[in-house]
Amino acid sequence: MSTIGKRIRAYREKQNLSIEDLANRTTLSEDFIRAVEEEDMYPSLRPLVKMARALGVRLGTFLDDQVSSDPLITRLAEREEELVMHPDGKETGLIFHSLGKGKTDRHMEPFFVELLPESCRDDAMSSHEGEEFIVVHSGRLRVRYGQEEQILEPGDSIYFNSIVPHNVACGGEEKAEIYAVLYFPE
Repeated sequence: MSTIGKRIRAYREKQNLSIEDLANRTTLSEDFIRAVEEEDMYPSLRPLVKMARALGVRLGTFLDDQVSSDPLITRLAEREEELVMHPDGKETGLIFHSLGKGKTDRHMEPFFVELLPESCRDDAMSSHEGEEFIVVHSGRLRVRYGQEEQILEPGDSIYFNSIVPHNVACGGEEKAEIYAVLYFPE
């Protein structure tokens, strides 16, 4: 069982919620929640955001394991994979490195994200309250926002309201790397 899965289960059990209760609060299937809690399955951020909201915690709560003092510094050599997503259920598509881990009073979720070519196969649109800001570090990034599609190059950025359905993936057959900051209002 993954650390994130353990934390989700702990918060669910702390509130005396069954898997069925959490499924009803999130519109996610019981099998899906069980897979996240027990089998280390992460297809996208959207279901994790739904579970965090249903449990009354920030998304970052699932990633935090220590408290730091201000300012929080994350050294490049100390970055760790925090969340690996498999959009097709098999191949790794996205690797998230939390840049805010340890800052427990944060209101944003900053990440360095590696988007592997497998992420291009994920056409699922996501929608949630809040905002996102992305800067392309390397490679090409495809962003679908509503009916529009843009290709971003290194140094390009995009800032958008995440309530509009959107999809972020590689813009080609090469890996892309981005810095992304997600804001979820309370």
